[in-house]
Amino acid sequence: MDVLAQRFEDSRPHLAAVAYRMLGSRAEADDAVQEAWLRLARTDVDGVDNLRGWLTTVVSRVCLDMLRSRTSRREDPLADDERVAPEAGPEGEAVLADSVGAALLVVLDTLAPAERLAFVLHDLFAMPFDEIGTVLGRSPAAARQLASRARRRVRGAAPAPDADRSRQREVVSAFLAAARNGDFDALVALLDPDVVLRVDGGAPAAGGSSEFRGASAVAAQVRSFAALARLARPALVNGAAGFVVARPGGPPLAVAGFTVAGGRVVEIDLLADRERLRDLDVSGLGD
Repeated sequence: MDVLAQRFEDSRPHLAAVAYRMLGSRAEADDAVQEAWLRLARTDVDGVDNLRGWLTTVVSRVCLDMLRSRTSRREDPLADDERVAPEAGPEGEAVLADSVGAALLVVLDTLAPAERLAFVLHDLFAMPFDEIGTVLGRSPAAARQLASRARRRVRGAAPAPDADRSRQREVVSAFLAAARNGDFDALVALLDPDVVLRVDGGAPAAGGSSEFRGASAVAAQVRSFAALARLARPALVNGAAGFVVARPGGPPLAVAGFTVAGGRVVEIDLLADRERLRDLDVSGLGD
């Protein structure tokens, strides 16, 4: 058992990474990995040549069950955590850096469990479709189709921002000024007519997730965030202009990622889920 336990510990970082990307919650990922250990402890794996592969399959199936359970309970899935670190430069802005961007996280939460599993295992962990099909109980071709469908939705959900970062910052700064002043007309002028605002407040009891479309609808919602806007500081969110809301010396209250195209805001992803915000490192935030 000691040898088996050591082999499991050697695979733990990989298993935790798979579960984390699949579930978006550190606590749930730990639960999934622990369940894999329990199943390993009561299974004869003497004939298993690739224990890491076997464990990955087990963790993936556990995660799939957890995602399906979320769907049946109509809970809002959690997304991955992000990290805030200082950006070099006189502004002392924060950098929100993560391999899975805010816009992608929002889309992942909208995917069906099988789509999410196929996409994460193949595109993020390079698992072959025959193995993914085994996890899903489907053919490799069906697994490939699920990943392809998810990939199209992910790619289509995040328009490319304007390349000029200084222009992005100008637009976001003007947005914050209008939000702080509750200036509806100024907000509408900065928003694309088809702008989308996605708000992720966590589980339904904490506010849940919502989506608003159109300049007027989004401007009306933003005006209700005037108090938050007064606490906002500019940030780079996944390489694009955005802001982080936090009281001086306090935990983050929200993170907003913007997509600016043609000098107007076309997408805003506002993360206000306390569970995920707890994982943010705001030590690099400037005043």
